[in-house]
Order: sequence, then structure tokens, then C-alpha cells
Amino acid sequence: MRDVLDQLTDLLDLGREALLCQVVETKGSTPQKAGALMLVDPSGGQVGTLGGGCVENEVKQKALRRLGQTGADRHTFVLDHDYAWADGLICGGKMVILAEAFRGPEAAAYFRAYRDRLDAGLGLVEAVAIDPERCGVEAIGERWLFGPEAELVASLPQRDLPNAVATLIEPIERRPKLASTRGVAILPVLPRIRLVIVGAGHVGQAVAKLAAEADFDVTVVDDRAQYANPERFPMADQIVVGPMEEVLPALDTNPHTYALVVTRGHGHDQEALFHLAPTAASYVGLIGSKRKIRLIFDGLREQGIGEKHLARVTAPIGLSIGSQTVPEIAISVVAQLIARRNLGLEAVETNGFARVEPKDAPEAVNS
Repeated sequence: MRDVLDQLTDLLDLGREALLCQVVETKGSTPQKAGALMLVDPSGGQVGTLGGGCVENEVKQKALRRLGQTGADRHTFVLDHDYAWADGLICGGKMVILAEAFRGPEAAAYFRAYRDRLDAGLGLVEAVAIDPERCGVEAIGERWLFGPEAELVASLPQRDLPNAVATLIEPIERRPKLASTRGVAILPVLPRIRLVIVGAGHVGQAVAKLAAEADFDVTVVDDRAQYANPERFPMADQIVVGPMEEVLPALDTNPHTYALVVTRGHGHDQEALFHLAPTAASYVGLIGSKRKIRLIFDGLREQGIGEKHLARVTAPIGLSIGSQTVPEIAISVVAQLIARRNLGLEAVETNGFARVEPKDAPEAVNS
């Protein structure tokens, strides 16, 4: 999404047209969910994806016909045997996609506001009119951008916010869901999560790579510059090298911070948890066997860490997929982080996601 918005605002700032295609509603199984964006170049290129295959190609061709025109087109695709057999997209679902050629300073200002709030990482909600009569607006494709407190940030075109739309918007802290209701597509973007990985060994490196690809902002912490460096962690947004007793207390943590302890030894793990367990980070996880975790928790109790702080530590970490190798452990851990980010703690526990209990042998490769 960042790449699409960067390219889109660049084109608009240069005074050029920008062909944007956006999934605004889905039902059933589909290759992309509502909110997915694709920017189409007049020459046929693209940035972003709607899921590939016949749907994406057809939308691209339809979008190119919007050049020089105003307003948006709405396209509905049912991914059944008759439509999508050749491309393997027999998902059985339905996709509604808007295609529009944007131009001019008003559109540039709207999408620049969107990009800036996406970069800020605090969360946002976009509302898009997909049935003008039902939501009481003039045209399909009218859109409004709301900040984390449900405050109106921008609209396109610039006009008063209809009450029918305003009543649909919730603050980000309530974790609003993708929805299509009363002729409006509600497209929330939840806050970006900063993942602090304490330990730059093999597991830390594998987790960092997958987490960055899954759109986490990655910070790596270790006291060894030969491990914690840009050559080994090119995907990291920040690398901090120094003693944990100095580095960790200085970290800025908040509810949008996840912390993962995967150091090279029990003593370092205990030191890291001593500093991280009482913080505002909404997820603090520790790798290791049950025996190791018990010993570390006992040590932390002796150091004065209270039960309420220990109770919030996820240990062991990951989803129970029988992982043995470093890549498998990383997959299980990042899958759990994604579930926590996208579903929330209560939903994850309700759905019975189990934690991994890695054996002592894989733990040794984390040096």
C-alpha cells in the first residue's frame, strides 16, 4: 500500500493522471480483501495487486478506459467455475472493485494525507461510497479519511461529511472491521506494530526477515556488533547495539510495540525480560522450553518482578506447528504475531491458538 500511495501522489504532484483500482467489498473466499490497491500505468504497468489472474487483467483494461474521464466505475466479479477456471481463481467469492482516474491538486491533497497518516502508523479508516443513493451522496467513489480518534482528516471531493457516513466510523482503539454497510465501504488500517527483537542470532534474523515482509517495523537489539549490523539485518528499520541494561530501559515502548526475546542464553533472556515485562508493550514473548521459562520466571520473581507483569509474557512463543528448524520456528512465531496484530489477544485466545514449545536443541541455534 505504501508503494502504491507513493507512486500515486508522485503522479498527481506532477500534474498527471493516476489510474487507481481498489477492492471495496468482498464476500466469501477471494485472492485479496477489501482495501487492496492497484495503480495502473497508462502504458500497462502496475504497482500493487488485486490478486492477479483474470480479475486483475480485466480491471486493468477497464481502468485504462477511464483515462480523460471523471468519476468512478464499479465492477463486480463472481469467482465461479464459469468465470475464473482458466486462472485457477475458483474461490467461490465475490469482489467489488472501483476504478477511477484521479487528477488535480484536490486528489493530490487527499492521497497525500492518506500516505502521511499511513506513515505515522497510528491507524486510520477510509470510507468509500459504493452506493450513492443508500448513503446520501452524489457519486460513487466519494471518499473520506478518518484519523485514529474517528476525526475527519480529508475528503474527496471536499464537502461536508454526510451524517449517514459519520455514524459508521469508530475509533481505531475499537478495532473496526472491514465492512460494507448502508452503501459505504469501511476500510480500516490498524496501527503499525513496531517489533523489537532482542537477540541478533539465527532465530532473530529469520524472524526479522519474515516480520518485515509481513509489514512490521523491525528493531533489532544486541550487544554484539558483529551480529547486529545492516549486512545481516538489511530489513531492519533500526539496529541498536549495546548492553541490554543500558539499551532496553531507553527504548520507547507503547501499546503498538511488540517485544521478542530470543537471545543467546538464559542470563541474557532474564535480563531482557526484567526490562521488558513491565513496559507498555502489548506483546512480550520469550523463546524456550518450559523448564527454561520456569527458571527465568523464578529468577525474575527474586528480582522483584511482580506476577501481573510475568502473567502478560507469552512463553513459549509461536503457534503449535511442530516446528524444529530455524525457518519453521520463525514461521510459527511470526504467524502468532500476525494473529495478535490482526485479531487481538482475546480473539487469538478464543480461537485456541496454541503456543510452540520448542525443544532445547533448536534453542541452541539462536547464538
